[in-house]
Parts: sequence; structure tokens; C-alpha cells
Amino acid sequence: MKLAFGVDVGSRSTKGVLLDVGERQVLARAVLATGHDLGGAARQMFDGLLQQTGLGEKDVAYVASTGFGRYQVDFRQIQITEITCHARGASFRRPDTRTVLDMGAQNTRAMRIGPGGRVLQFRVNDKCASGAGRFLERAARALEVDLDQVGDLSLRSRSPQAISSICAVLAESEIINLVTEGSPVEDILAGAHLAITDRVSALVRQVGGEAPLTLTGGVSRNAGMVKSLEARLGMLVTVPEDAEFLGALGAALLGGERLQLLQGLERKGIGVA
Repeated sequence: MKLAFGVDVGSRSTKGVLLDVGERQVLARAVLATGHDLGGAARQMFDGLLQQTGLGEKDVAYVASTGFGRYQVDFRQIQITEITCHARGASFRRPDTRTVLDMGAQNTRAMRIGPGGRVLQFRVNDKCASGAGRFLERAARALEVDLDQVGDLSLRSRSPQAISSICAVLAESEIINLVTEGSPVEDILAGAHLAITDRVSALVRQVGGEAPLTLTGGVSRNAGMVKSLEARLGMLVTVPEDAEFLGALGAALLGGERLQLLQGLERKGIGVA
């Protein structure tokens, strides 16, 4: 059994997948907070999955890293961009996918893909957090609401409050003003979701996005965001059960393919640097 380890080191969380390359089956997966030590988070993830499966480091033939901290994984064989990995992971789970939307804490990426997860076109939000998960983190903090609750709370809204500020910092001040005016929390959160959705939908349109669309990344757990996206885009947004892990899964799949290529060349007596 040949194993590949894919790790997605994000700015907020690190996801890991241990993959049986031959069977293309996930043996184990996990997520943990990244913290300040990006390379350390990847190593902790790797060691934890090995302990979970009762395997040793020598049992893993290939390590592929992706994400914000992919260059900090010093035990990797290859690093791969998030765009490539999320596209491959989404296509693996949903082969009919034609658009992938990866919404993480720091960045949002829209991709139009072809068969096999080949990226045809992509767009990434600017560096401002207003189009990514950090925006919701700021909103949750300003409203003193647990981040895991913001999506469900937004679904209870009857009158979403518009949030016009493009800058996430200014938007936080706008949210505080709405609280002072007595606006219900659920209406403010619904407005925050709509503000993000407007920016994200523009990315999808720029890449010529079409159904079926698959949502990946940590924000995929947010039911309010899924509903808001479907309303704005006018298409069904599918969320695989392991959507948060599709970057790491894509890295593991691509790493496994690289491993098989190298082994094939070795059998033919062709050396690869």
C-alpha cells in the first residue's frame, strides 16, 4: 500500500489527509488551529494522523503541501498552489463540477474547471478580508457571537441590514453602529453575508462560472453563506461532506500521481531530478 500525505496549511486552520494512492481512498483526516508556527502545525498534523492510523513515517511515500504556509512544510516533496489543489479535490468528489469556489479565512478563489479538475480560468479576491472568512470573524467578534453560529443566525433574518463598507475594518465599525441603533443580530449577520456574497459573486462571473458549482474551504460549513450564494448566483451550490478538506485531498491526490509517475520512470531506468 502506497500512501501520500496532503496538508493544507491555512492562515486559520491546517487540514491533513492521508491517502491510499492505489485505491484513492482517504485513510484518515483531521483539522487543527494553525497558530503562529506554520511548519510546526503541519508536522503536528502529520504525526497525529500517523498515530491515528498506527502507521510510521516510513509508510508514507510522498508528502504534498498547499495553502498559505505550504513553503514552511520542510518535510514535503512538493508544494502546490491552492487553486490547483482545490480544483482537483472538488473534481474528485464531484466529477461534474464546472465551477469551484474556495472560501477560506484570508482568501476567496473562484475557478472554472474542465474534466479532471483542470483549471481553465481563476480569480482571487484582493488582499482585503471583506471577501473572505475574516470578515465574518470580525462580525462575530463585534456582535459577541460564536463564529460557528453566525450562519444559522443569519438564516433567521427578516430584514437584512445593508453593510456598505468595502474595508473589513470600517465594516466592523458599521456593524457596531447598527447594534447601537438596535438592529437585531440576525439582520446584521444577514447583511454581512450579503456583503461578502456580492464580492464573491463578482469573482464567479469573471471566470464565466456555470453550474454545477462546488463550495470548498472553511466557510463551506456556513449554511447562511450557502443560501446567500445560491440566491445571488441563481444556481445550486453543492457542499461535499468533506468540503473543508478538499485542498488537502487535492494535494494528496496530486502528490500520489507524482509518486506514480516517478516510480514509472524509475522502472524504465529514467532518472528524475
